[in-house]
Amino acid sequence: MSTEEDRLDDYALTRVPDEARVSWVSVAVQRFGQVSSFQQFLVGAVLGFGMDFKDAVIAITIGSVMLEIITILLGIAGVREGLSVSVLARWSGFGRKGSALVGMLIALSLAGWFGVQNGVFAQGMHDLAGGTPEWVWAIIGGAIITAITLYGFTIMAWTAYLTVPAFLFLAGYSIVDVLSDHSISALMSSAPPGPAMSLAEGTTLVSGAFILGALMTPDMTRFNRRPSDVVKQTLISVTLGEYLIGLTAVLLAHAAKSSDIVGIITSSSGVLGTLVLATAILKINDWNLYSSSLGLVNSIDVLFGRRVSRRAVTLIIGVAGTALSAVGIVDNFTDFLETIGVLAPPVAGVIIAEYFLVRRFRAELDQARERGTLPEGGADWMPLSLICWACGSLVGKYVDGGIPAINSVVTALVLYAVVGKLVVARRTPPIKEPRPPMVEVNMTKSGG
Repeated sequence: MSTEEDRLDDYALTRVPDEARVSWVSVAVQRFGQVSSFQQFLVGAVLGFGMDFKDAVIAITIGSVMLEIITILLGIAGVREGLSVSVLARWSGFGRKGSALVGMLIALSLAGWFGVQNGVFAQGMHDLAGGTPEWVWAIIGGAIITAITLYGFTIMAWTAYLTVPAFLFLAGYSIVDVLSDHSISALMSSAPPGPAMSLAEGTTLVSGAFILGALMTPDMTRFNRRPSDVVKQTLISVTLGEYLIGLTAVLLAHAAKSSDIVGIITSSSGVLGTLVLATAILKINDWNLYSSSLGLVNSIDVLFGRRVSRRAVTLIIGVAGTALSAVGIVDNFTDFLETIGVLAPPVAGVIIAEYFLVRRFRAELDQARERGTLPEGGADWMPLSLICWACGSLVGKYVDGGIPAINSVVTALVLYAVVGKLVVARRTPPIKEPRPPMVEVNMTKSGG
């Protein structure tokens, strides 16, 4: 059963109990805040710079459908078990020690992106305010995000209720201002202003931009009440986020004949454009920090046998990320973060394959869920998951055909499902048919 300490720590290492679950709208607003982030503006602008509107629609559609499938499956696992993705990984293919690697991957990746986006926020506010140095804005932005994340899911939900509508209103007003001198129909039929981008490249861009967000889906959906909530919020938030923000950015790139979405919005709209930038980053960066802290808490628990406070970990990561963004060092990590990003997609493939197909630990998970506890058993290491993880990463990195992020997920999923099924079948003893009962025959002759 959960304790007061678990509640204050946002159930970082335990199941989210029924009484802590919330309406699907509350989670959907936060999910939409992620998908309609400033990153989607960047992706859409790059698409618009190299593709016409029709091809951009196709690229966004293919990428979105693939992301929605992965997001829904991981989200359903999260809502059923009430566990963060790094804790869920203990019984979803990776084992205890393997889940620590998953937790560290998520922690490192998202903590890095927290710092990078905080740096973008500082740059935008400096360009607006002029005299105030960037490092001051970095400290201000990092402190605000860290304070929000310290209080966990509930305060983050209220932040999304405020920032998502503000972002949509400010972005809508700014976009109308930019596009007011252009014919929308002409922009939709115009040729791309930059070097041509293939459909495969465009789809890869869409899928790769949100794959890490898809992986951390259970961190969010563990607060949902039922699997149908996950389906509804994913279809609405991913579809609207990808199409509304992505296709708008495509039109902006065609109108400005540039992929520099920051310059397009801030230069034409001044204060308004900078506020768009600020609200866009604010409503996603708290989740970067939140999931990063959950991943690190799990890793410390597994590797050192110590339960540490999620809030303390959040504070440490927030201060470190803020400091790095303030001194500008974090900008040098972008290439590194993109490199380790190839490790994220196959993790999703392994978890989906184990949880829904191989189901080696589903009985233990089901029994423990009835008790409101965690399973007592489980392996420390599962070599198969590490092999599939490595194969998926290599395919995503070096195979040119298709979409790298999706290739990576599918490779890990199929390999783990096939081999995992064979291993489970070999280890499961055949069911023996019961022998018929022995019938004792009386051989004594009767007199006559």
